Amino acid sequence: MQQAAGATPHQLDAPKPRKGGALRVLGTGVITGAADDDPSAIGTYASAGAKFGLAFLWIAPVLLPMMFVVTYLSAKLGRVYGKGLFAAVRDRYPRWLLYPLMLGAFTGNVIEAAANMGGVGAALNLLVPVPVPTIVVAVAVGVVLFQLFGSYALLRSIFRWLTLALFAYVAAAILGRPDWSAVLRATVAPQVRFSSDFLAMIVACIGTSLSAYVYTWQSNQEVEEQIDEGKLTARQRRGASRRELARTRRDVMVGMVFANIILYFIILSTATTLHPQGIAQIDSAAQAAQALEPLAGAWAKWLFALGVVGVGFLAIPVMTTGAAYDLVQGLGEKGTLHHRPREAKLFYGVILLVTIVAAGLNFLGFNPMRALVVSGIVQGFSVPPLLLMMMLMTNDRGMMGERRNGALLNIVGWTTTAATFAATACLVVSWIV
Repeated sequence: MQQAAGATPHQLDAPKPRKGGALRVLGTGVITGAADDDPSAIGTYASAGAKFGLAFLWIAPVLLPMMFVVTYLSAKLGRVYGKGLFAAVRDRYPRWLLYPLMLGAFTGNVIEAAANMGGVGAALNLLVPVPVPTIVVAVAVGVVLFQLFGSYALLRSIFRWLTLALFAYVAAAILGRPDWSAVLRATVAPQVRFSSDFLAMIVACIGTSLSAYVYTWQSNQEVEEQIDEGKLTARQRRGASRRELARTRRDVMVGMVFANIILYFIILSTATTLHPQGIAQIDSAAQAAQALEPLAGAWAKWLFALGVVGVGFLAIPVMTTGAAYDLVQGLGEKGTLHHRPREAKLFYGVILLVTIVAAGLNFLGFNPMRALVVSGIVQGFSVPPLLLMMMLMTNDRGMMGERRNGALLNIVGWTTTAATFAATACLVVSWIV
């Protein structure tokens, strides 16, 4: 995607109107939320419901404001400062702080991409009798070809409506006929068990719903959008109107509400189907698909595969590209999706390398369904420091000017930051003790 040649400076500075009104907001919001409910998220939430039953439902309403504030802060940083997350960190903080943060986020993205490729492979293996690693290679090749020779927008157009299959979890949970009074109590009255398994699942849910790839992708997509509007330099992109930020808040809220509803009903569906059967550990895609049997019966595996493949093909390019944003910006090099591969060799080279490494990790013999939960825990450890950086930067007058955070956003943001640090600290203590 490149700027048209021959455009005048005035044309480059003039933003293009965004069309579609409420329908566009609903479409982009739902797609953003669906991408957040990637295969790792599906595997993690399904495992939580299977292992702990209704006792884990409270996590959904607790996570909603956290999901919103994290995604909005990253979008706001990109929109107002005009640079992606790690380009902003590089501008404001010393290298001894930048590089560990960059490597942590980069590693988390690689592991998350590997787990999601394995999840897609396991889901397709339900339908195609081909070894999961072989399917993973085919998925990796397809994703890379789209990124190098096509576009993520084309990939998104092809697969975005498959994500609506996630609504099947809502119907399956209802058809599972849960005790709705018990469901309500479990939702509004948190039950916290100070065991390593329970705390690990909390960290996994935080990690997969507030994944680092969401931060980098969201901040950089705000930048990519402004480049598409003709704002080619960081100086041209600096600042944002109240209307622009209000539109961003609206889009993010629609997406996160959708993601949170799906999160809630995935937990509820496995809590009402797998947990009563004594299936506390999801070891295969077939077991995970059983949660949809109240709705689809023998077709449950097809519906499960449809949803996982849809969100997987949306999320995997986001993760590999997010890793490239992290590394390239941390090193002070250029690279956006508006560049062609020959114009940003390092950026596209990292995308290719991350995809190869992520696919290769699936040949080490890890259980793909368990790997989805482990990747969430890994992401959970990268969330607190990155969120702390975003809170500091979005309150920095030199970076944000008059668009610094307001009181309410700071309250939610700092509470979320403290909660993520506390959850990971409690998990570490439980491992030691």
